[in-house]
This record gives sequence, structure tokens and C-alpha cells, in this order.
Amino acid sequence: MNMWIPTEDEKYGVVLASFRGTVPHGLPLEIGDTVQILEKCEGWYRGFVLKNPHFKGIFPCSYIHLKNAHIKNKGQFETVAPTEDSVITEMTSTLRDWGAMWKQLYVKNQGDLFHRLWHVMNEILDLRRQVLVGHLTHDRMRDVKQHITARLDWGNEQLCLDLVPRKEFSMVDPEEISVTELYRLMEHRHRKKETPTPVSTHHLFVHMKSLMSSNLGEELEVFFFIYDSRENKPLSERFFVKLNKNGLPKYPDKSERQCTLFVDLGSGDLRKDVYIVVHIIRMGRMGAGEKKNICNVQYRRPFGCAVVSIADLLTADSKDDHLLKVYACNTESEWSQIHDNIIKKVNIRYNLSGSNTGLAVALQLLHGDIEQLRREYMVLFTRGVSITRKLGFSDVIMPGEMRNDLYITLEKGEFEKGGKSVAKNVEVTVYALDADGQILKGFVATGSGEPGEDEYHTFVLYHNNSPRWAELIKLPIPVDVFRGSHVRFEFRHCSTKDKGEKKLFGFSFIPLMQEDGRTLPDGTHELIVHKCEENANLQDCARYLKLPFSKPNLPGNNQTMKGTKESFWVTSFLCSTKLTQNGDMLDLLKWRAHPERISDSLSKLKEIDGSEIVKFLQDTLDTLFGILDESSQKYALKVFDCLVHIINLLQDSKFQHFKPVMDTYIESHFAGALSYRDLIKVLKWYVDRIIEADRQEHIRQVLKATEYIFKYIIQSRRLFALATGGQNEEEFRCCMHELFMSIRFFLSQESKGSRPITQTQAVFLQSFPAVYGELLKLFTVREVAAFVRETLGSIPTTAQSDCPLEAVKLHCIIKTVESELYTNPESRCILLPVILRLMQAYMQEQKDLVMCAHILTCMLSLFKKDDTERAPSKEVDLIVESLLGVLLRTILEITNRPITAGSTLRPQVQDVTGEFVACLLALLRQMKDLHYQQLLLRFTSKDDLRDFLLHIFTVFRILIRPEMFPKDWSVMRLVTNNIIITTVLYLSDALRKNFLNDSFDYKVWDSYFCLSVIFINQPCLQLETFSASKKKKILEKYGDMRVMMGCEIFSMWQNLGEHKLNFIPAMIGPFLEVTLVPQPDLRNVMIPIFHDMMDWEQRRSGNFKQVEAKLIDKLDSLMSEGKGDETYRELFNSILLKKIERETWRESGISLIATVTRLMERLLDYRDCMKLGEVDGKKIGCTVSLLNFYKTELNKEEMYIRYIHKLYELHLKAQNYTEASYTLLLYDELLEWSERPLREFLNYPMQSEWQRKEHLHLTILQNFDRGKCWENGIILCRELADQYESYYDYRNLSKMRMMEASFYDKIMDQQRLEPEFFRVGFYGKKFPFFLRNKEFVCRGHDYERLEAFQQRMLNEFPHAIAMQHANQPDQTIYQADAQYLQIYAVSPIPDSQDVLQRDGVHDNIKSFYKVNHIWRYRYDRPFHKGTKDKENEFKSLWVERTTLTLVQSLPGISRWFEVERKELVEVSPLENAIEVIENKNLQLRTLITQCQTRQMQNINPLTMCLNGVIDAAVNGGLARYQEAFFAKDYIVNHPEDGDKIGRLRELMFEQAHILEFGLTVHEKFVPQDMRPLHKKLVDQFHLMKSSLGIQEFPVYMRASPIHFTNGSPRGGRNSAPNIMNPEGGARVVARHSPLSYPAANRYSSSSLSSQASNEVSNITGQSESSDEVFNMQPSPSTSSLSSNHSASPNVTSSAPSSTRGSPQLSDKHKHSRDNCLSPRDRPCSAVYPNPLDPTPRAVPHPAGDSSLPRSDPNISTPDKVVKPAPSSWSLDTSLSDFNGKCPPVPPRPPYTGSPARTTRSQSPVMSSRSPQKILVPPFTPSPTEGQSTGFVSNSPALSGSYSSGISSLSRCSVSEASATENTLGDHALPNSTSSGSDELIRRENKTPPPYSIHERNNSRRPVPLPPGLSILPSIDAPPVPPKPHLFRKPEIEPRRPDHFPKPRPIPRKISQL
Repeated sequence: MNMWIPTEDEKYGVVLASFRGTVPHGLPLEIGDTVQILEKCEGWYRGFVLKNPHFKGIFPCSYIHLKNAHIKNKGQFETVAPTEDSVITEMTSTLRDWGAMWKQLYVKNQGDLFHRLWHVMNEILDLRRQVLVGHLTHDRMRDVKQHITARLDWGNEQLCLDLVPRKEFSMVDPEEISVTELYRLMEHRHRKKETPTPVSTHHLFVHMKSLMSSNLGEELEVFFFIYDSRENKPLSERFFVKLNKNGLPKYPDKSERQCTLFVDLGSGDLRKDVYIVVHIIRMGRMGAGEKKNICNVQYRRPFGCAVVSIADLLTADSKDDHLLKVYACNTESEWSQIHDNIIKKVNIRYNLSGSNTGLAVALQLLHGDIEQLRREYMVLFTRGVSITRKLGFSDVIMPGEMRNDLYITLEKGEFEKGGKSVAKNVEVTVYALDADGQILKGFVATGSGEPGEDEYHTFVLYHNNSPRWAELIKLPIPVDVFRGSHVRFEFRHCSTKDKGEKKLFGFSFIPLMQEDGRTLPDGTHELIVHKCEENANLQDCARYLKLPFSKPNLPGNNQTMKGTKESFWVTSFLCSTKLTQNGDMLDLLKWRAHPERISDSLSKLKEIDGSEIVKFLQDTLDTLFGILDESSQKYALKVFDCLVHIINLLQDSKFQHFKPVMDTYIESHFAGALSYRDLIKVLKWYVDRIIEADRQEHIRQVLKATEYIFKYIIQSRRLFALATGGQNEEEFRCCMHELFMSIRFFLSQESKGSRPITQTQAVFLQSFPAVYGELLKLFTVREVAAFVRETLGSIPTTAQSDCPLEAVKLHCIIKTVESELYTNPESRCILLPVILRLMQAYMQEQKDLVMCAHILTCMLSLFKKDDTERAPSKEVDLIVESLLGVLLRTILEITNRPITAGSTLRPQVQDVTGEFVACLLALLRQMKDLHYQQLLLRFTSKDDLRDFLLHIFTVFRILIRPEMFPKDWSVMRLVTNNIIITTVLYLSDALRKNFLNDSFDYKVWDSYFCLSVIFINQPCLQLETFSASKKKKILEKYGDMRVMMGCEIFSMWQNLGEHKLNFIPAMIGPFLEVTLVPQPDLRNVMIPIFHDMMDWEQRRSGNFKQVEAKLIDKLDSLMSEGKGDETYRELFNSILLKKIERETWRESGISLIATVTRLMERLLDYRDCMKLGEVDGKKIGCTVSLLNFYKTELNKEEMYIRYIHKLYELHLKAQNYTEASYTLLLYDELLEWSERPLREFLNYPMQSEWQRKEHLHLTILQNFDRGKCWENGIILCRELADQYESYYDYRNLSKMRMMEASFYDKIMDQQRLEPEFFRVGFYGKKFPFFLRNKEFVCRGHDYERLEAFQQRMLNEFPHAIAMQHANQPDQTIYQADAQYLQIYAVSPIPDSQDVLQRDGVHDNIKSFYKVNHIWRYRYDRPFHKGTKDKENEFKSLWVERTTLTLVQSLPGISRWFEVERKELVEVSPLENAIEVIENKNLQLRTLITQCQTRQMQNINPLTMCLNGVIDAAVNGGLARYQEAFFAKDYIVNHPEDGDKIGRLRELMFEQAHILEFGLTVHEKFVPQDMRPLHKKLVDQFHLMKSSLGIQEFPVYMRASPIHFTNGSPRGGRNSAPNIMNPEGGARVVARHSPLSYPAANRYSSSSLSSQASNEVSNITGQSESSDEVFNMQPSPSTSSLSSNHSASPNVTSSAPSSTRGSPQLSDKHKHSRDNCLSPRDRPCSAVYPNPLDPTPRAVPHPAGDSSLPRSDPNISTPDKVVKPAPSSWSLDTSLSDFNGKCPPVPPRPPYTGSPARTTRSQSPVMSSRSPQKILVPPFTPSPTEGQSTGFVSNSPALSGSYSSGISSLSRCSVSEASATENTLGDHALPNSTSSGSDELIRRENKTPPPYSIHERNNSRRPVPLPPGLSILPSIDAPPVPPKPHLFRKPEIEPRRPDHFPKPRPIPRKISQL
């Protein structure tokens, strides 16, 4: 068996094809992956993919392309990196990172960047291929790499990635260079990215395309040139393009003849008054309109001119095509000035050449030097482009530039008529001829676009004897031909006759060089026009060259020539690097010919133009040193001065490029071996004279040239030594030492009197560092270093701050540090002390910090990280000793400087800060153990050490600031952090040794801990936020520095001992922030510190309340910033619980940990919910949970109020205006009507408590109005009105009364929708804590039915699974790692029965109380118990009724609240039958009443209801009830049901009676076409009566059945015995009579028959046709789990196929709402009285008779005397007082002793119509008191609907309430039975709904409003209303059941917010 062998060379490869890894131990590979290979065996490799190194496996060798790699740490922990070009490596890794981010751009819909990045990635891939192929030239490779890195940087910037430090296109490892060098690289790249360097050289590209004109037909010549209108002269040569007769280029295939580049334009040329001028000349007949002549003579004639400003091109698009207008002269003689006239807009002198004439050209400005353009616009130069130069030399003359161009401008001429009657048509022909008279072929250049010609013809001006041409031609004549050459101008008259002859009539000439060798001087020359015959022979030039050529040069006796009128003017301009026009220059160069002129020539050299000198630089220098060698005694001083002049001339920016020429001359051509003696002597002579000299300008010029003087001295000495074998060495050294002694003496002098020598000293110091390199050629480094040290040391240090010497000294030090001398370690140790001494002085005084930073940077750049030599160690020690302290102070000083407005120095300061920081980091990185030991030993006292530690810790905190470096400088930040943590580890030891125990110093330790915390929390160290590749690189290079610092914090904390108490609670917040960092190791280290804090705090104060308070306060702010997670919560809990197991304070510790953990749960849920986009129930519910927690458990008032307002904003955003009002009331209830001042808080200004409460009231009122919850708003209106009235603010009082009145109007006039209610169960561990395994009842939105609600919930919880049954889930569901939603509709059970039962109350009022202030909800599920009777299923059909009690009533501060208690009872078949028939009777009564009172426009609903009931009864519906319950067997077996059977019989008779009455009404209103149906109904009704055995109705039923609004004259509701468990509980199963429930069912809007059939189907699973009797089933809701129109949710089959909530219900179980009763219309009953009953009600029983129950609807519930038996419809076992009923409108409070009050107290029984005044009920208590009962309304809801109540912080108490009863009036019933009944009702009911209005009946105990909302009764209005605080009542504490935990109270009146 073969073995796996470790690989030696095969270490790194790239995957060529994807490999699935299906073999055993196979490693899946994707194409393009990089793999590291560990072993090989028979064609297989074993290794891992680099992006996932933890997973190793095998893969085939054939799938891998091997690459050369570099191996580090060979062995088990080896790392492999490819040995390819670093640019390729960077490209590969960068493209991989971009790939993932690029896809995310598409997901984020950033399409523009997505496509641009895609193009750049493709471009980089193409360039990568070119580099890998390796076929590129060196220059091309450099360009490609530059292009690649530019693209990489662009992409990184666009994707917000890190800036990459590079050197020569390659990435730099920050560990291999000094920190200062790294900073410099980063700064350079950052500046390059931000501010591109301005370009000083510009070029204009011109492409001639066409001339468009309607009158073409002749060839054209187009000339372009750049023209300066300010100077009225051309700036460039001309560019010449020939066009054909169609106006197109004549040579289209030669682009260089159509395109040109005007080169070397300076920045000053890009201004408004510089233009591109275009002259167009036509080639053809004399007149443009002439007929074609017989001869074909062509004349050049003016055609047109165009002008465009160069400045316009700066704003135009880079490649815009321009169509230039072409203008023509009005007068031909002014042609030479046409462009000036166009520029100056002299319109009378030109006009448009033609309306359609235009010149199409492309113009583009290019920037940069010409070589850069050749690289960037390679295609342009490859294709061909002509170069058009500027006239003369460019701004910078290059040494290698060779030019010899003579420019001649043909200006004008003056000619005589010559006997003719008209003027001549003059044409000038130009020839260039050599010394032999031969025409120079091709040396007459018309323009740059066309090749040179032999001759040039000017254009012809028609009949003009004074023509002006202003045509420029160039004669590029070679230097060797120039001598003896001349230019000849021939003048011809062009005849316009048929022959078209050109007759010669004269000529002129001009020689190009004078006899003394000087060329033709620049300027204008007036030439003589020599007459000649037409056939004159001018080829023999010797004949006319003897003649005079220029009128100024004529001899004085030649008057004939001077008097002639004919002249010809030309302007010449020479641009030559070889020829000169200067005679003094020629005299100097020819000094040997005229020795007597040497002195004059040397003196005149300074007057010669610099361009002439640099032309002949080498010849001039040879001349000077030749004179020096031959006549040193006589001319040494003058030669020296000339040499200084030439050296300083090269300092000029125009000639600075000639310095290399001089350097080359010194190295290669200089031969003055003896010159050094004279140069040293003269230089010393000048230096010695400095102190005495009055005028020092010349001496300064000498010292300015020191560099090159020393170069000549050193080179001369070397030549001498080479020639003589080193003779006179001692003499030379002695002379140099003497020279330096003179220099040191002059430098040591200070300015005295009128002889300031500081400027002279400054001039020398500027040039001195350049001498070092020259001295090193002859002296050792130590000797030169000694020269420099002594020279710098001699500089005086007492100079003033404004002295120029100060800045120059630093410049000199900079140059010294940058020199080769300082780089050498031997010389550096000599120079370092003097440099450090100067630096220390400057930095202590904070002077010239920019240069100081630069010097430090250069010094420290020499230190690499891994320097281990002894010399650098000593140097580091020197620098630390001299500069570390002052460096720290400098950084502190410049970072703490205030930024003044408009300051321009701040960027400079920022740059200096960065450099100083880099220097500090570089110095600290070089410090080792020994350096730290020596540093700490230097501190003589602990105070000094303390100051140092404080300084360095403060500086480190500054370095960690985000603004310290640009955001993409991650590399620099990581290096900084690595150095900081290393330094802190060294210094922490000093902190422990020197500042603990007796010498403990809090400030130092606090600074240390603060630094550590800030360090750990830096964004640049949060590795979890980085990509995998970046995280891997950081961990490999630095490790996780957060963990290192965390361990150090823990270690230092453990050393503190009892001093820990100094940091409790101050450090709790910072340490908590550290533990929230998502790093497990860091958390494990830091969390135990909290246990330590608790322990020490317990020892000190016996508790740890400080720890708890600080933890809670800080947690909220930190977690809201996104810190912390579920893992942290669990870790925090588990670690601390484990730590406190053995502590004596274990119980309180567990309590604290549990509190903090629960807070984290809620904060995490809150944060997760807030990340969602839209406001939904989850956000609101989470905020409610957190708000409640802060109030009830933590008692944090400020946080509580903050979250109140957050919840308020959420409600407003979701348009839940009612819930918003309830929420804001929480804050309102914390305030009093007092004048106490409140501070500014949230968005509230500083104001009094009264003003803020008023503002809150008005805001709440506005929201109640928007939410259509006017009933609640009315009470607030009254309270606010009372306040205004007490202050006599009648204006606002009036407004408030009007608002109250408008609310009443809106109640009566506006329609309000009744919402649906849904029970929602959240099961599974994936739900947030505030929802997990809890049940809620939710108030739906307007028009929202079950399906819509269910879909909304599934949208809010997209991962949830909807449960399709209503059964209670088992434990597997509770513990599942999933989300399960169980949703079904529930029916509200109103508490305000008195309003709903009262006659005459408008439906608009009742509708509010049906769905508002609801605590309890009901859900019914039918099932069969025992054996199912197939013939009559009603015998075994039971109903399981679930009653849900909420923690708070709906609506409230949320749209949903948690179910607090669940009650389960079973309704027997008999009771169910009673309830069904009773409800159907109610529905019939309502429809009949509506029909009678004409409220019903359509009789169809009544028709369908009658039809459904009668038809079902006839077909056996009621008969089935008779069969089931009236049978003898049933009566015998169920003797306890006797009363119920009697009740059922009464209801059946009652139904028959109602039907009879209904048919009577129906007959009255039925339309004619419905008569047959009516007749059928009457017939069927008689059948029904007979089937029931009814012959005649009982007497008490003969009246109109609608009078019996309770459905029966008997009061059987409360007479049934209670068979429920009296103890109550969460789930009690008992047989229960529905008659004891208030009829609070929700009625379906369907027709009766279809509803009944649906209900039958739901119960039995049978079709509609079976058992029609089930039409009598109640239908409490219009919603179900399956359909908006499905059957009642209260009666549902338990079978899976028809389960409520199943979406599979068939359509036949859904009924239309079109022909049915409105779902909001409630049937009339004792609970829902008929509002339209006009008949007054009688009281059938005496008031005091308690033996008979009352069913008269005119008697309210408390007035019906009932036996004090336990309630049969509530499982609430706590006997809490029940508040009064809710009348429709809250009336004003009555006066004490009013007649109404008296009447009421006398008579316990009242008519419903009797006027009565009642007290305003109290507001409900705070919804945050989640478990309270009794008077405390627990109302948590989310809403935006019209109906809402108001929750607040209640201050009611039972004891105070009872004490208040006597003060408010004596009106309680004396009857003990009534009192017992009252007690019973209180027991059955919950606290009154929030802000509902409760009627005070005689049997009720009045309960006052909470303080601030109660309205005191009084006999008469007081004359002066007292202040508001006099109205306040004693506070009432709400009573709570014992089994609920009592929350901590908030200090009620101490709110400062």
C-alpha cells in the first residue's frame, strides 16, 4: 500500500475544473479556487482550499495547475504565498473580494455602479492576461501596471474598501517599512486621490474636417494659428491644410495633414484674450464671380476668417465638434486685420461670408507633458499628427533641444503705379538661397501641416499699391548652410487680362548673417525694392548681393535710393540653439583673438541674455577656466564672478533643466586641474569680508552658488591629484580647514547695528547641505560629519522668532537628515546629538512644527521594525531621551487647538498632526525592554512619571479617534493599534508598581481604563464586520487585539484590591460596553468583573443598587446603538449566576441578574423590531412591553417617558390615532395642574407643568378626534374647560365648550365602523420574548376580516406557520424551534350593559360601547358529548365556551393585549337551544321594529328572516327541540332542568307570537309582487303553530311582542342555580346556562335561513337540507378562520374538514351580505334594548320585593334584585367593586342637594326616562400596571380606529374610594339585598373601561375621578374659582389581587420631565 508523502515543491495551485468530492475524504473544489497542498499519493493530492483552511481532503492532481510559491515557517504551521508579481496577487485577491460585493450591488439596486464595476473588472482581467503572457516591453509593462493599480484604487474607493499603500505599483507590507514611511505613502496616495496636481503644460488638438459653403468650386488653403489679442501678435506657427473644391481635406488618407497639436501652451495662454484664428485663402481667378478665363493661372485670394477663444474650450466637452462662422472683409485692403476686427466686434468692417458657410473642426485641450500624451493618446500619435510649435522657445528650455528656425513675416509693401491708370495686383514670391545662389529646396515652410516647398507665393490684393499681407513663413535652414544664405523677394504684377500674365517688376533681398558672424537681428526691416525688367535674370545672385538691401543701412551719399517711395517691410525672428545675434557673446568666445578685450567681455557677460549663455554653456565655461588658467592673478576675481553669475543663472526656473548639462560638464569636460587653489582663495576672501562689508548682495550671490563652486573645487583637486599622484594633499586639507574656520566664524556672528548678516548666513545655510556629497569624494564620512557638526553647532541660538535664519536652520537640518551623510551609521552618531539639540529647542517653543515633523519623519524612516543592531538601539535611546516627552506634549498641544472660523491653517495642522503621530508610533515601535527600563529610570519623582503616563494615555486616546486618519486607512490604524497595545503592556507594569496601595492614584488608573475601553470598541478592530479575507489577514498578522487588551484590563482590575470601589459605579458603563463586543473570549474575560463589582459594592453598602442602576441605564443606550445579541444575554446570565452560587447575597444577586436579563430580552426584541421598514404590530407590541417593564419593574421614570413618546410616534406613523392618545395620556397623568417649572425635555421647551399638561391635553384631544373616539375626548374637554374657567380664561373656555359640542354632534352624525377582534397565539421559541408562547386579542383595522388579518400577521412573521385548528397546542409546539400562529375571531363581551339596554339611546352611541372598553372576549366550539343521536343530534350537541380576559381593555395603548385569564365552560344542549331561540327572537324584533318605524327602506331582510324561521320550524326545527327536551325521559333524567325547559317552552311560544305579529307587519308593507310569498308564509305559519300545539297565545303574550324587549315577561336570567366552580380559575369545565350571560353575541349579517343552514353544516357536517331547526343557532360573529362570510365562530364543528379556520370550507357555507342585515346592527333584548320602542315601560314589581327577579328592560341591572348567589357567568373569584354603568353621554356633575339627587335617594326604583344626574366616572389606571384588577384598568392595545379608551397612571385606592362615598351624597340603597346584588355585580365585572362614563344608580357607590379629572359637585358656583390644586382629591390606590406581583411605584408627583 502506497503512503502519502509530504510535498516539497508542489505547494500551491489553482483549480482548473470543479470537483464534487464524492470520493471518501474528497474535498469539493470550484473552478478558480486556490489550494495549498500538503501531501501527494498516486495522482492525488491532499490539502485544503485557502478560503476554508479548516476543512482538509483529497483531490486529483489533474484538476490542479501548480504555481511557484514561497513557503514560510515550513512544517506543520507553514504558510504559502505565490511567487508571482505582487500586482498579479493583488489583482486576484481584489477581484475575489469585488465579486461578492458586485452581486450585492445588483441586490441593492445600484445599477449604475454595478455596470461600471463590471466593465472595470473585465478590463482588469484583460490587463491581467497581458501581464501573465509576459510579451510586453518594459515600458508597456509599466504602463499596464499603472493602469491596473489605478483601476484597483478606483474600485476600492467606490466600494468603500481600504486604501492600499503602494511603492512602484506593488503593495507594501507595513511590517517591512517604518511607520513614518508608511504614513508618507498613505498620505501621498490620499492626496493623489483627493487633489490631482495641477498641470502647467497644455496642448491644443485641432482636426480640420470640412468647409461648408454654397459658393465653393475652387481649392482652398486653411491656416490655423494661436493669436494673442492683448499683444496683437501670433503666439504659434501656422497649421496649413489644403481643401479640395468640395471643401474637404485634399489628402483624406493622411491624417497628419488634417490634424495638428499646438504644443507647449502655458497656463497663462488659457485666457479669454487668446484666440484660435483661421484664415482661408482660395486658389483661383482674381474675382470670385468671374467667368473662367482661357488661361489657367491660379491666384491666391482672400476668402474668409473664423475666430474662437481658447477659454471657451475649457468649459466645452472634451471632444466637441465646433462649427465656426466664416466672415469676409468688406474692404479687401483690410484683410490683414480681419481677425482683430472680428475679435473687437467692429461690425462695419466685415460680414458673414454666406449664410450657409461654416468651418467644421474638432478642438480638444490636452494636459500634461508631451511624453505623457504619447502614452495616454497612443492612437493619436500612431495614426499621425503634425506638431505646431510656439514661436520662440517654450517656458522651459530643455538641454537636448535642437532648433534653428528663422521666422519671417511679410508685413506690407509700398509700390508705385508705374505709369498705369490703376493700382497693381502685387504678388510676392519668396526664395531661400545659399551662399552659391542655389535655391534651398524644401526650406520654405508655409505651415506645419504641409511639407516645405521651394518657394512661397503671397495672396494677391486686387488693385492695391500698398498691400498688407502679415503672412508668416518659417525657414528651417541648417546651421552649416546659414552662413552666406539670403532670402530673395520677387514682386510681380498679376494681370487680369485674358493672358493672365505675372510680370516681374522688382525684387528685394536680405542676408541671414552679418559679416562678423552675427545672425540677422530680430525685428522689422525696411527693404529696398530694386527695379528690374520683366525678363531680368536674377539667378546670378552675386550681381545684386553687392547692392544695399535695407534703407537704414544705406550710406549717407546714396540719396537716390533713400528718396524712392517703394519699400518692402519684413519682420524676422530667430529661434536657434546654435546661432547668436549677440556681439558681446562672440567677443568672449573669441577671447584669444582679442586679449585686450578680455576684461570688457567678462564684465559684459552679466548683461547678456540668459538664453544666449545657456546656448553656449560649455563653450562659455571653457572660456572662463581657460582665462583662469592662463591669467589667474589678473582675472581670477572677474572669472569667479562670471562663474557665480552663470551658476545662479541656472537657478532660474526657465533654465533649471540646464543644471544636468553643467553637472555633465564638470564630470566629463572640465579640465581645470589648478583651478581649485584660486577658487578656494577667492571664496575665502569673500567669506572673510562678510562681517565688514556694508553691501552684502554680491556676497550673497556668491554664497548662493556655494554648491557648484565646491563641485568645481573638488573636481579640480581630483584632477590634480590624479595627474600628480596626490601631491599637495596636506596643503589642500589645510586650505579647506581654514575655509571652514572662516565659515564657522561668520556663522557664529550675530547681527550688530546696521550690518545684519543673518540673511547672508541664511543664504549660506540654504546651499550648505548640497556640499556634503562633494566633500565625501575627498574626505571620510567622519571628517565630513565633523565639518557639519561644527558648522551647525556654530549657529547662534539667540535669534528672534521672526528672523529668517530660524526657518533656514531647519531647512538645513532637513537637507542634512535627508543626505547620504546622515544615512551612514558612522556619521549619524556624530550628527545626531547636535540635530536633537536644535530639534528639542524648536519643539519646546512650538515653532516651525511643519519642518520639525518633516525632520523627525526623515530621521525615523531609517529605522525598520526588525533593526537589531546596537547602533540603532543607542540612537533610539538618544531620541527617546531628547524628544519623547516633548513629542507627546506637541501632539497634545496641536490636537487641542481650537479651530477658528475661517482658519486656513487647519489643514496644515492636520498634516503636521499626522506626521508627528507617525513619528511617535515609529519611535515606540523601535523601543524594546531596555529602552522602557531606561525611560522609567529617568523619572526622578512619581509626579513626573504620573504626568508622563497621563500624557501618553491621553495621546493614545487621541490616536484612536476615528477622525485621526481617513476612514479608508485601515492599514495605518491596525499598525497604530498594534503599537499602542504593545506600549500599554510595558507601561501597565509601571502602573502596578508605582500607583497601587498607599500611592494609589485614581486619575492615572482611570485614564488607563478609559483608554483600554476605547481601544477595544474601535470600529477598525471589530473583525465581525469585515470580509472573511480581510479578517483572516488581520488575525494572521496581529491576532485579535481586543482579547489581548481585555485580558490586560482583567489583570489590572484584579490587582486593584480594595481600590476597586473607586471605580464603582463609574466603570460599569464602559466595561459593559466592552462586554457587548461580539467576541466570545473577550466576553468570558470581562463579564466576571461585574460579579466582582457586585461583591465589593455589597461589602461597602450592603446592597448593589448602584451597580443595578448603572447597568440598566447603560444597557438601553448601548443596545439601541446595535450592540449586544442573544448570545450575550445567555452568556451574561450563565456566567454571573455561576459566579454568585456561593455568595451570601445570592438571592439578591439572582434578582438583579434576572432583572437585567429580562431587560436585555426586551431591548433586543425592540431593536430587532425597529430594524423593520414599516410600522407594524410587532414594533408597537415590543415598545409596549419595554415601556411597561421600565415602569413596573425598574421604576425608571425618564426611560418610561422616553418610550411613551417613541410609542406615540409609532402610532402616529401607523395612523393609530386612538392608541396614540391613550399613549400620550400616560405622560399626561404623571403631571399636575401646577406652576412647577419643568426643564427642557425631548421636544418640549422649558415651561411650567400646567403649560405642558395643557399642551398634552390639546394634543390628545386632536388625536381622539382623528380616531373618532369623541366620548373620551369629551371628558378631557371638560377637565380643560374647568381649568380655563378657574383662571377666567374665557376665550379658551369658549373654544373648549365648542369643541365639546362638536364632539357630541360628531357622535350623533358620523358613522363609525365596528372592528373585528381576533385571538392570536404565538407558539414556538423563534418568536421574540414578548410574544413567545403567549396569547393575545387583537383589535382589527377598519374593514379588516379574518382572512385579511391572518395574511397581515403572516406578512409580519413571514417564517411563521399558520395552525389550521383552534385546539390548545401541546408542549412540542411550545418548545419547537419554529414559529406557529393560531388565529381565530372572537366576540367582545361589553361591560357597559346599562347603555346597551337602555331604551331611547341612539344606535351611534350604543355602537361605541359594544366594541370599546372591552376586557373579555368569547369563542364557542360545538362538540358532541356521549353517544351521538343520529335521528336528533341536538340531544348531544354541547358548546365549549372559552372566555378570554385581557390584562387591559381594548382599545388602549396598543391594538393588542395579552390574555391574562382563560375560562372554559361547557354549555348544555338545552341551554344552547334556549340561547339560539332567544337570539333569533331578538333579531326578529329588531327587524320588525325597523320596518314599523320606516328605518328599513327595503323589506327583503324581514321577508328572508321570516321565511327562514317559519320554513325551518315547519320542516321540523322546533319540533326537534320538542322531541329532544320535552320528552318525558329527558324531564325525568334531568329534574334540575325544569326551569330551563319551561324557559325554552316560553321562548318557543314567544317566537310564534313574534312571528304572527311580524307577518301582520309584513302584510302591511309587502309589495304586490311578493304577495304570493307572503301567503305561503302565512300558510306555513299556521302549520308551525299546529305542530307546536299552539291554539291560542297566553294572555301575557297578546300584547305586541315588541314590548317584551327581554323576550319574556319572566325574569329567568338570574334565576338559574350556579353550577360553576366558585373558586374560578384559568380553565374550569362546567355545565353552564347561557341565560346567565349577557347576550353579547355578534350577529351575522346573513339571511336567517342561509345562516341557519351554514351553522347546521358547521355543527353536524350535513348539508343545508338536513335539520333546518338549526336555523335557530346564534351567530355571534361575521368572521371565521376560513372566510369573511362563513358561519358563526362560536358554533363550529370540531371535525377537521369543517374546522373553524380551515380554508377548505365550501362556498355553500358562505353567504352573501347583499340581502342581509347589517353586521353592526344588534338585535334588541334586555341586553340590547330596542332604541325605537315608543311604549313606556311599567315596573311590574315593587321596589322592595327581592323575591322575584326582574326582567323589565326599564330597570337597570343593579336595580334588578337578585339573590346574592355567585355569578353564573364569571370565573373571577375576587370580589371587587363594580363600577357603574356607562351612559351614552357623560353629563355635568350635579350640585349637592339638588332635586334630582334628593329624588334619587328617596326612590330606589326609577323609570328609565326619569332625568337623573350622575357623577363622571374615573379614568382607568395606567395600562402599564399589567397585572392589576379591580379599579385598575389593564389596557394594552394598538389602534388607529375610532373607538378607544384612555389609560393612565391611576392613583385610586379602595379605601379612599369608600371614604369618598359619604362626601358625595347619600344615595345608596338601604335594602341589604340590593347591596348584595351590587356586590355581586362588582364581583362579576371588571374595572370600568378607560375614560368611559359610568352611570351612578342608587345601588352604586360613586367612585371619583382621578385627581385632575374629577369634577366636584357644589351647590352654587363659587364667586372666585380656586387655583387648580384645590380641586385635587385624595389619591386612590387601585386594588390588586394578591396573586399578582406589585410593581414598584413611580414617585408620582416628582416628575421633572
